[in-house]
Amino acid sequence: MNDLSTSFSSKNPFEESKKIDKNGNEYWIARELMKIFDYSQWQRFIPVIDKARQACTNSGKNVDDQFIVVDELIEVGRGALYKTKGYHLTRYACYLIAQNGNPSKKFIALAQTYFAIQTRRQEAFDQLPEEERRLIKRKHVSDHNIELGKVAGDSGVENFGYFHNKGYEGMYAGKNKMQIQRYKGIGDDNPLDRAGTVELAANDFRITQTAQKLSSHLKNNEKLGQAKASQTHYDIGKITREAMGKAGNPMPEDLKPEIHIKDLKKKKKLEREMRDRPQLGLK
Repeated sequence: MNDLSTSFSSKNPFEESKKIDKNGNEYWIARELMKIFDYSQWQRFIPVIDKARQACTNSGKNVDDQFIVVDELIEVGRGALYKTKGYHLTRYACYLIAQNGNPSKKFIALAQTYFAIQTRRQEAFDQLPEEERRLIKRKHVSDHNIELGKVAGDSGVENFGYFHNKGYEGMYAGKNKMQIQRYKGIGDDNPLDRAGTVELAANDFRITQTAQKLSSHLKNNEKLGQAKASQTHYDIGKITREAMGKAGNPMPEDLKPEIHIKDLKKKKKLEREMRDRPQLGLK
């Protein structure tokens, strides 16, 4: 059983089980959440989901946007696979499930508080102006890149420049960091410092999914080494690119560069100073 003594840190069962889709949106798999919530059988968890779906409808939100129906393959004995219905859940859906779960279960009680706080944070983020969201997303990408670097090192990566370039190449049609800089005409600027929110979200998907993939190998005592870890980064970068194409979105190299993130920070700081400065009255 996982310990949630640090309930609101990034290292807890809820955050560790979080997935990121091709558009950079977070989601949870219902069957994984079932285990975290200490339900032993899917049949006993379904009524909780049904109650949560009804609560979602009552709140005025589109239930199909929050509880996304997917086909899943589950093992039913002796390695046989059975196709059945499952759900991909938004953070709000997880919150509603926690609210409708058995409060005597330790993890349900903790999740009720956890998802309530995190859901409010997400709602607040969605209401922010584009520039504010870009600043926050850039910080997320930076933090996740640090985490990826640590996992890559544990996986046997020594040439980190090569490793990170392979991720870029998979996602940006074979272009490494320097070639992206030339293509976008951004000089020596880090492409991520000139990326808009959409491009940052796509890169965040690439980064977090690569870290997750490498971590899963490490949990199985598989240390991939430089070549295989770099290839993994390339493959996930390519998957990210293909997902953007299938969704009908522009390719990442064709997304226009924004002002440097440092200049944006200066701009927002100046705006705050001007807003907070006492207004001078004229006599």
